[in-house]
Amino acid sequence: MLTTLHTAYSDTRAADLAWALGREPLPALAVLDLELGGATMQLRLLGASHQVLLEEEQGSCSETVACMPGSSTPLPLGVAKRVGDWEYEFAARVETLSAGSFAGRAQELLALVADHPHGLAGTFPGSPHAFTAMLAQRTEGQVRWRTWHAYPQEGQLVVTRTRVGVRTPAVAL
Repeated sequence: MLTTLHTAYSDTRAADLAWALGREPLPALAVLDLELGGATMQLRLLGASHQVLLEEEQGSCSETVACMPGSSTPLPLGVAKRVGDWEYEFAARVETLSAGSFAGRAQELLALVADHPHGLAGTFPGSPHAFTAMLAQRTEGQVRWRTWHAYPQEGQLVVTRTRVGVRTPAVAL
């Protein structure tokens, strides 16, 4: 699903993004509700930010990547945690691209997400390449999602990927 977000950027630079687990739902500009093999998932666009709410029999998980005033947790390169009965893995990177490369990458990503049944993208007024996009899937008993936060004024694209799956018990030998 592709939508136009009728707001200005709430996060103006890639460096302003922070990461958090377990936050309550924040006000969203666009929402996509999904059922993925027994998991209920909500993809939420929060300006130039995102929030994912996941509920399954094993529990719930909330991931937020946003500019959060007072947050002391900057966007990490990687996180691996246990969340209830789940293993949670998060990774982020910042791509810096030339203006031409940025425009091409933006068009490619928006095309990928816009028509995908588990995709949500929002573009911002003022630049055709200012967007936040999310794509979710379930494979091999795991729920995965990827996000892209575009900052065309800096030529930066923040890319995240997350995997949540049931923790497998250690096997005694």
